[in-house]
Amino acid sequence: MSEPLYNTAILRLAATIPHQARLAAPQGTSRKVSPICGSRVTADVDLDDAGRITAFGQEVRACALGQASASILGSGVIGKSASELRNAHTALAAFLKGEGDVPAGWPDLEIFRPAQAYKARHPSILLAFDAAASAAEDAAVTASA
Repeated sequence: MSEPLYNTAILRLAATIPHQARLAAPQGTSRKVSPICGSRVTADVDLDDAGRITAFGQEVRACALGQASASILGSGVIGKSASELRNAHTALAAFLKGEGDVPAGWPDLEIFRPAQAYKARHPSILLAFDAAASAAEDAAVTASA
């Protein structure tokens, strides 16, 4: 028997999202919306001189799966670079399709294995990682200009 899609661990993560306040004057910002369900995540970042995130804020309006993903992201985003976040987003998309492993450095994303069978849920799970990667990419471009 497979694990339930919504379980206590998912709901616990959804209720405890780190960095839920937007940054006042971020170096980079991105808002991503799922066309399937309307979930949305806005991410703000500040980067250090090496391109690593030093400050992060997010506004999450998503289902429990999207909120749980934002919670996992928020717990590990500080110190990551734009490329690390984009790689995690790409690996998470492959994992959800059943075409790869849990993204390196993000073992808690294993919690989404039951969601592999629910393609319509994938965009919501991917939103936070996509928004954070895009915000960091935006900040990196701004910093190099």
